[in-house]
Amino acid sequence: MRTALPALLLLGTWATANTQPASAAGSPAPSAEAPASASLLSAMQHDFGLTKSQAEARLAAEKTATAVERKAKHAAGSSYGGSWFDAASGRLTVAVTRGADTDAVRATGASVRLVQHSARQLDAAKARIDALPAPAGVSNWYVDTKANKVVVDVVTAHRDDNDVRAFLTRARKAGPVTVQHTDKAPRTLSAGTVGGDPYYTGNVRCSIGFSVYGGFVSAGHCDQHTGAVYGWDHSYIGNFQGSSFPDNDYSWVNVGSGWWTVPVVLGWGTVSDQLVRGSAEAPVGASICRSGSTSHWHCGTVLAKNETVNYSQGAVHEMTKTNVCAEPGDSGGSFISGDQAQGVTSGGWGDCSSGGETWYQPINEILNRYGLTLHTA
Repeated sequence: MRTALPALLLLGTWATANTQPASAAGSPAPSAEAPASASLLSAMQHDFGLTKSQAEARLAAEKTATAVERKAKHAAGSSYGGSWFDAASGRLTVAVTRGADTDAVRATGASVRLVQHSARQLDAAKARIDALPAPAGVSNWYVDTKANKVVVDVVTAHRDDNDVRAFLTRARKAGPVTVQHTDKAPRTLSAGTVGGDPYYTGNVRCSIGFSVYGGFVSAGHCDQHTGAVYGWDHSYIGNFQGSSFPDNDYSWVNVGSGWWTVPVVLGWGTVSDQLVRGSAEAPVGASICRSGSTSHWHCGTVLAKNETVNYSQGAVHEMTKTNVCAEPGDSGGSFISGDQAQGVTSGGWGDCSSGGETWYQPINEILNRYGLTLHTA
């Protein structure tokens, strides 16, 4: 027996939520009125070991940091080197190169760190690495704003492979690169069909991401190109209207046949179902939670952005990395920070017994790509 319904079938008060289109994709703002729910605070206390007051203070600091990040980036201009949120201090740190107007950056409320390379230079170095064919022994690569370098993760068991060494030689020529080792390789998180979960396509089960007007978004690798999509009860929902994988990992499905959309992320009984009020992007270091049909609700922290993940099917770009666990069948599910949609689950390594890392495709890129509007409360 199901203990919770997928977001598209929730009844009662959720079904009467705002029915007017939200603001244009990519320009949402966090809600200033809605306080954190008791269930969200409870989840943060459990997953982060915080008291209630500490959880409230962290959410407030993260909300401030999200607003400060936009202003500080503008103030830094071409000297901007990236930024991150520090949970211990509750402040945003902004990296800048020499010549920056540090007083103007500090005036936004951010701390300042002087670095050698600008974000534009680091992004350009990463783009040059993106253009290289990557062997399976290379796990992922991304700009580490704290280290002010591009980090390339290599699977330890393949560190001495000739093709890995050749890749690293070429990668180091792209710019400031450092190499790390990992015991795990990322994989996508779709699964074979099992009963009682959000949606099915072909022989794959995946998870709904976020409701948009006209349908919902999910992961691209969930599209088995069989057309039809079926809900948890195996009734017909709609069809994939667009998808991309690899290179990207996103898709969207239209909704009909008695299904409708609501601005809700399932809490699966761990927390209450969460209303979605926008899609303001949380900074590195911010807390974030994930909802999926296999492992349900788990929380963690944003670790890195604009990361390239090298799956066996090919590289996927512009991903965000977290230390939230996930398991097969969670693919496509929701990543949310407070009441702000962040992205859809793509893949990772580990599980929710031993832990791991999970990447998501940012939601605003998906909305902009397909001209969709997020359904918000």
